[in-house]
Amino acid sequence: MVNYMLMIGAELENLTDLQPQGGCDDPNFTYYFKLKCGNCGEVTQKETCVSLNETVPSAKGKSDVHLAQKCKFCSRDGTVTMITARGSPLTQEHAEAGRYAPLMMFDFRGFEPVDFAFGSGWKAESIEGTKFNDIDLSGGEFAEYDEKGECPVMISNLCATFSVVK
Repeated sequence: MVNYMLMIGAELENLTDLQPQGGCDDPNFTYYFKLKCGNCGEVTQKETCVSLNETVPSAKGKSDVHLAQKCKFCSRDGTVTMITARGSPLTQEHAEAGRYAPLMMFDFRGFEPVDFAFGSGWKAESIEGTKFNDIDLSGGEFAEYDEKGECPVMISNLCATFSVVK
């Protein structure tokens, strides 16, 4: 059992609190990433998706997991379970310091995560308090104008990494 924390970073211009639309534990937010088999090292061709509101019984039948699948190359079973209440939004302070924010913890068994893909369903708040919802980050950036604060807002240089958590 190895737990990985998905850590995100970005440059935030006049924005703070970048996170999934319903918060870090949003049951409807979908996480997309590729998986690497812990047995043969094969990496999935397409992104795998998981969300908190979708569970399946584990192969061993002891509990539910958020994803259960076999490696297409060696047929080894693997699971992914999401662990809530560990994430926090990416703040202006994180961005200015060049630090990552922990978004979601995952328990990977039989797989390792690689290449998180940013998609839609994000939110952020301007420094002046204007809320920006349903942000699509699949293009790698977001730019708007904050009428209330009379300033441009932008998310750029998105990056993500998975770090092992003891």
